[in-house]
Amino acid sequence: MLLLISPDSVEEAVDCAKAAEYLDIVDVKKPDEGSLGANFPWVIREIREAVPAGKPVSATVGDVPYKPGTVAQAALGAVVSGATYIKVGLYGCTTPDQGIEVMRAVVRAVKDYRPEALVVASGYADAHRVGCVNPLALPDIAARSGADAAMLDTAIKDGSRLFDHVPPDACAEFVGLAHASGLLAALAGSVKQTDLATLTRIGTDIVGVRGAVCEGGDRNAGRIQPHLVAAFRAEMDRHAREFAAGVTLAG
Repeated sequence: MLLLISPDSVEEAVDCAKAAEYLDIVDVKKPDEGSLGANFPWVIREIREAVPAGKPVSATVGDVPYKPGTVAQAALGAVVSGATYIKVGLYGCTTPDQGIEVMRAVVRAVKDYRPEALVVASGYADAHRVGCVNPLALPDIAARSGADAAMLDTAIKDGSRLFDHVPPDACAEFVGLAHASGLLAALAGSVKQTDLATLTRIGTDIVGVRGAVCEGGDRNAGRIQPHLVAAFRAEMDRHAREFAAGVTLAG
C-alpha cells in the first residue's frame, strides 16, 4: 500500500520532503477550493522542485463540473506543471456516461503529452450528499475511459469519514472492481491509523491522508509534521507485516 500525503503549500511540501523516506506520493491540492481543490500551476512546479526527484507528485484538477473541454485543459495544465498522477474529482457528473466523457477527454489530454502519466478518476464516498455519481460506479468509469486508477474521497469535510458513507464491505467491493479491471484502487477521506488494518485487508493500493499527519489531527489549522508521517508509515508497515504473516499461516 502506497502512502499519499497532501500538503497545501510549498512550505508543507518541504516538511514532506523531510519525511520523504516514509511516503510514496506528494499530492498537491488546495483544500479551501474543495475536497479535491486544484492548486496553481506554479505551486505544482515549486512542490515538484521541493521534493526529491524520484518521489512522484500528484495534482488534483478540482471538484470538476460536467465540462469535458474545460477539465481536459486543466488536466493538461497539471501534467505540464510536473505532476505524475492527475486526479479528477467527478463532482459535477451525475451519471456514469457523463463521468466517462469527462475522463476520456482527460486521458487523451494527459497521455498525448506524457504517456507514462497516471490518470485517476476520483469519486466521493458521500456522493448522496452532493448529488454526484454513485461511488461504486467509479471503477467502471475509470476502466471505460482508459484511466489508470479509481479513487474515493469525501466531498464534504465536516468530520465524517470514508467508512461513515461507504462501509468496509462496500470499499472492499470497490477495490475488487478496480482490480478486476486492472486498475489501482485509492481510498481517502479522514483516514486514521485505526483504519489501516481494514484498508490493508481489502487490498487498497494507495491510501491518501492529510489530517492524520497534521498537528492536532486538524487538516485545516494544523500543519503536516514529519514525525507524524513517520509514525503513520510505521503503523502501515506493521499492518502489512501482520497481514502477510496471517496469509502465510492460512496458506
